[in-house]
Amino acid sequence: MSDNASNFKGAASELNRLKKLICQINETLANYLSSEAIQWKFIPPRSPNFGGLWEAGVKSFKHHLHRTLTNCKITIEEFETIVIQIESILNSRPLIPLSDNINEYEVLTPGHFIIGRPITAIPEPEILDISDNRLSRWQYTTKCVQTIWKRWKTDYLNHLQQRNKWQFKKDNVRVGCLVLLKENDLPPCKWAMARILDLIYGNDGKVRVVKLKTATGIFTRFISKICLLPLKDNYEN
Repeated sequence: MSDNASNFKGAASELNRLKKLICQINETLANYLSSEAIQWKFIPPRSPNFGGLWEAGVKSFKHHLHRTLTNCKITIEEFETIVIQIESILNSRPLIPLSDNINEYEVLTPGHFIIGRPITAIPEPEILDISDNRLSRWQYTTKCVQTIWKRWKTDYLNHLQQRNKWQFKKDNVRVGCLVLLKENDLPPCKWAMARILDLIYGNDGKVRVVKLKTATGIFTRFISKICLLPLKDNYEN
């Protein structure tokens, strides 16, 4: 049996198990959900615009995947590798701090709900500036992932400051707040986190510069170089 046929058979088996899980009532699971007072909220069929942030993530994934792979010639295995690594990138994004301690930089990510810990990636040398004809097939796959990571991260951090529901205001930061730093040279799934130590105001009374503490030292950054975490609680004083 070929590898493709084997993969198809395994996927079909997983779909059958998922179908049984959904269609058959599990009394133990039902009792647990009832005891925890868990309520389900569903969006209307064929209405992805009701999905909010998770559908925005899917849209962003499709956009950058299309831009990067439009003219690429890759095998199905290489495509699956790229998609899985992009999935890990999207699920590595910070959501909310796990502690209020000024010396703690751990954050809750979607990866915690999937594998119980942050999603990390094996460090790879940056090869964005190397010509494609000088790369092996694995290096070429890695370059595609690094390209998507660089484009998506820049787009994500820029929009994080501009969302209408959580509009980034210059008086909305506070001492002790955990923030994301805009750094250009970070590898996939790696995010720069910092705590605000001090606020420096401009002549208009608005915060223009912040003093930050990271795991490696204390720095000063212009406020446009930091982003608040996406969940609403981190925006409230």
